[in-house]
Amino acid sequence: MKRVETFFEGLLFASRWLMAPVYLGLVIAMIILLFKFGKELLDLALSLGSASSGNIIIGVLTLVDVALIMNLLIIIIFSGYENFVSKMDLENHEDRPEWMGHIGFSDLKIKVIASIVAISGIELLKAFMNVEEFSDKHLAWMIGLHVTFVVSGVMYALMDRLGHNNHSASKANSEH
Repeated sequence: MKRVETFFEGLLFASRWLMAPVYLGLVIAMIILLFKFGKELLDLALSLGSASSGNIIIGVLTLVDVALIMNLLIIIIFSGYENFVSKMDLENHEDRPEWMGHIGFSDLKIKVIASIVAISGIELLKAFMNVEEFSDKHLAWMIGLHVTFVVSGVMYALMDRLGHNNHSASKANSEH
């Protein structure tokens, strides 16, 4: 029976590699976003002579939006792979980010929520730059969604902080 248990546990542990293609898919998504970024940058550069300052700002905000999404994907790919699949053997690499290997699952969720709030804020700002193109109902939905993301992010951060405080307090009590 112990051999069956050992085999089953080994199989479960090896199943973490099923996530590797997911992270590869996110790398491919980054390549797609890079093309989107290039297209937006080219469109912005080509319209420079005729675009209003509002349109230029919207173009730049779109570039920032894509950059934020790509940064978020990097964090998800690196920390997700290291937390759930395998440690990356890059300890001595000169370009290894400081945060790599230090972001846990809880930290990752906070970063994802913060990025969603930032991306939502940029989309809302872009809508307000072209307020005449949106109905009041559409803008109200955008504001409502953004406020929902903000409140959710704050609530999650508070719950996470309370969880850390409770964990620290119970750990300190068990040591005494």
